[in-house]
Parts: sequence; structure tokens; C-alpha cells
Amino acid sequence: MDLQLFKNELQQELHNVLSYWIKYTVDEVHGGFCGKVDNDNKCYRDAPKGCVLNARILWTFSAAYNLTREPQYAPVATRAFEYLQNYFVDIQYGGVYWSVTNRGEPLDTKKQIYALAFVIYACSEYYRMQQWPPAKKLAIQLYELIQRYSYDRERGGYLEAFARDWQPQADLRLSNKDANEKKTMNTHLHILEAYTSLYGIWPHAQLARAITLLLNNFNDHIIDKQTGHLHLFFDENWAVKSDTISYGHDIEASWLLQEAAEAIGNDPLIKKMKVHALKMADAVTGGLDTDGGLWYEYEPSHQRLIKEKHWWPQAEALVGYFNAWQVSGNDQYLQYAFNNWAFMKQYIRDNKKGEWFWGVKEDHSVMPDQDKAGFWKCPYHNGRACMEIIKRLLIK
Repeated sequence: MDLQLFKNELQQELHNVLSYWIKYTVDEVHGGFCGKVDNDNKCYRDAPKGCVLNARILWTFSAAYNLTREPQYAPVATRAFEYLQNYFVDIQYGGVYWSVTNRGEPLDTKKQIYALAFVIYACSEYYRMQQWPPAKKLAIQLYELIQRYSYDRERGGYLEAFARDWQPQADLRLSNKDANEKKTMNTHLHILEAYTSLYGIWPHAQLARAITLLLNNFNDHIIDKQTGHLHLFFDENWAVKSDTISYGHDIEASWLLQEAAEAIGNDPLIKKMKVHALKMADAVTGGLDTDGGLWYEYEPSHQRLIKEKHWWPQAEALVGYFNAWQVSGNDQYLQYAFNNWAFMKQYIRDNKKGEWFWGVKEDHSVMPDQDKAGFWKCPYHNGRACMEIIKRLLIK
């Protein structure tokens, strides 16, 4: 495959994915977006609505408009911002709710820092689109709340979650599959992603310092310098609490860390993160299957490979290996990206009903009973992968 064809296919894929979300996920009954859509494109209007899903829709359609100037994307972004502002923002205590009911009433009111980060990320991109002051104001307010309540001034890094009124709470997990620990790689990665985006519209010195400290957290605690993989869970003292390898997070971090260092123009950190980017990309090759797809996770202590290929690690592999090719000039990385895209076109993309499946099993059969759109299934990973490579090829 040549690069021009690659770009053309990703431009068409971006259009197809976002057209799906416009057609099937807008909730005309209760406002906002459907909390769940299944593989038959049925919208479950009684499903709760997650803050992360709403924020990711806001980011994706804002970023797509900023890239393409396609008129139909702007109203969807505005719909997402207005729903976020009207229903997810906690007027009394600040921050955002984790979820609301299908009618927009507060449901899970905990303050998950991961969710605040995604709202910062989304509002920063929406501000680029609309130059709408309330979006920038909300992003800065949430940044200040994270710094006030979540930042660990003694040991560095960020604590995971709080009760609605910012008091400690027992259950800190994003989902049932996560370890209940004080600090996680995942939240740190997405705070970094959010702060990087915010810095683009608000280049404040304190924010640049926070980004620098986050990159140092990854360098000092989160990246295993021997293996190139990420540690996933920690106590407040940065003691590692899991040996699971998440191939998708490894390859996602490989390019996001470099992007953050470049955003603040820190040359020593740029150089360091490029070294990490290649080492992490190399580490992830152990999770590539012969069909070009990327396995989900590996548990070294049990020598157990989770033989599923979820949609989002594929999307991140596309960008991560393309970035590794740009950093190194090694065509093998580009071939990994091409192979991964060929796998996605054949097995992950729903070529009959639109969008991407949640994932496939070892025999390439579709994983049953998973969302096409839902609390975690969103247009952010696949939409962003398309946009990221389109942008890089436009510059090239």
C-alpha cells in the first residue's frame, strides 16, 4: 500500500465512522446521545449515559471539524458540549459526574479524575473550533480541581478518585476489571493527554510544569525500562501492584508521551520520549499476531495471553507504529501499521452495518454481547487514529 492510498482510505473511514454516530447515536427523545447502541444499531434509550462517552464524542467531532471543516460535524460537537455543561457538570461541588440517567439526572456522582481529564481534553478541542469562552473556562476549572484535590504533592502523580464532595472513597476503580489502587497508568496517561491539549489553548507556565512532571512520572515509575512495557497499577508510594501487560496502552503511550514533550518544546524530554517510543513499539511487537492484529493483554505471572483483539488497541497500533516509522525511518514499523489496517478492514470494521465491532476472538468471530456504542465504546480511538495519520500525511 502506498501512503496516498492509505490517506485516502483513512479519510473515507473517518467520514464513515462519524456518519454512523450522527445517524444512530443522537438521542432525540431525552437529549444528548444514546447510552448504548448494539451491533444491530438499536439504540437503548433507557441506558445510563457516561461522562467519558459524552466527552469523547465532543472531542472527536470538534477535532474532525477542525481538520476537515465538514459543516455537519460542528452541530454534533455543540450538542455534546451543551449536554455536558447542562447535565454532567456538578454545580454544587465542582467537577463532573461519572454518569447520569437516560434523562440526565445524576446517577454515579463520584469524581473520577479520568473523567475530568477527558472533559478537559474535549473542551480544549471544542474551544479551538468555536472560540467559545465557557469551554475554555470549564477546562481550566477542571484542571485546577485536579491540581487541588488529586495531585500528590508529597510523592508526585495523581490519586485516582473521590466522592462527590471530594472526600476519600473506598472504590477507586474505573471498571470492574481494574485493580482498586490509588494510582494508575491509565489515569496518568489521560491527564497528560488532557493537559497537552489544554496547553495548546492556554500555554500557562504552571501547566507546562505539570506536563513535565507527568512525563517524569512515566520515565521514573510507569515505564519498565527493562521491558519497555507500562506498569498499570500502583499504591500511593508508586509500588507496582500488577504485572499485566496492556499492549494497547503501551502503543498508545508511545506516541502520546512524545506529543506532550513536543507540545511544551522541551528538547531533552523530546529526545527521551522518542527513545521510549521506539522501545515501547518494539515491546508491543510481542503482542502482534500473524494476521496483523494486536492481542489485548498478557499476564506474565500466569503465562496467559488474552486472545481477544479489541477495537481500540488496533487503532492505537496504527498511530503508534506510524509514529515509530516517522521517528526512526525503519520501514518495518510502517509495514506493521499497514498490516494492522488490513486486519481491521477485514475483521474489526463492520462492513455491513457500519462502525467497528468491539472486538474479535481468536478465530475472528465477533465478540458477543458488546456495544457498538456505549459507556466505553466511542468514536475517539478510531476517529483519532484516522485524523492523526491524515494530519501527519498532510504535513509530509
